[in-house]
Amino acid sequence: MLIDSHCHLEYKGLVEDQLGVLSRARAAGISGFLNISTRQREWDQVIATAARESDVWASVGIHPHEADAHADLGEAALISASEHPKVIAIGETGLDYYYEHSERATQQALFRTHIQVARETGLPLIVHTRDAEEDTAAILADEMGKGAFPALIHCFTASADFAGQMLALGLTISLSGIVTFKNAKDLQAIAAEIPEDRLLIETDAPFLAPIPHRGQVCEPGFTADTARFVAGLRGVEMEALGEVTTRNFFQLFSKAHL
Repeated sequence: MLIDSHCHLEYKGLVEDQLGVLSRARAAGISGFLNISTRQREWDQVIATAARESDVWASVGIHPHEADAHADLGEAALISASEHPKVIAIGETGLDYYYEHSERATQQALFRTHIQVARETGLPLIVHTRDAEEDTAAILADEMGKGAFPALIHCFTASADFAGQMLALGLTISLSGIVTFKNAKDLQAIAAEIPEDRLLIETDAPFLAPIPHRGQVCEPGFTADTARFVAGLRGVEMEALGEVTTRNFFQLFSKAHL
């Protein structure tokens, strides 16, 4: 049993054949999918897919790229949307200083808004961070000091130091297909050492297809390839890794049920 803890089923490359994508993933042993939203206009569609498919759940949130377009989004909109029974997470949110499609101050303010909603609802916060380790860590530490909230770093690609900071704050770390890339030696070393109870696997489909699918549109079914690779890094059987990461998923996303 494996769960794709982060995919975008409404994105181009997947949405055109969504039923086929899900069917192929189930055939590959993927038993659950967390369908992630990145802008408010996606929320209805993401939730509708989750409502239709018993093994799909949804998140509601604003990606940092979209922060400027949602600068006035308040907590109330997120809280209201999160009340749907299939919405199990807040995000993805966070900071992205690589592309800087939105002003840093706006990203930071909206990140804090999401954190407050995660704290208030008890739903896990899904954090995106790229080239923003210092500010991401500072905001998470500051906010955690105001009151604990569940959270994970999705598609982890940061430093070992940042991983240690996140684990110390109680966060979970999710690995994508990037960990299989030949130039990802530092990430592979981190992946081998993440505590067993803090590890998740994802695809971030339709992006970042793992080896041996590089260059293809990534599908949730490729979760199995990443899991197989990570199991090898950690010296465990793939089935054991699947059991652990599935258990971790349901412990973190406690609103989810199959």
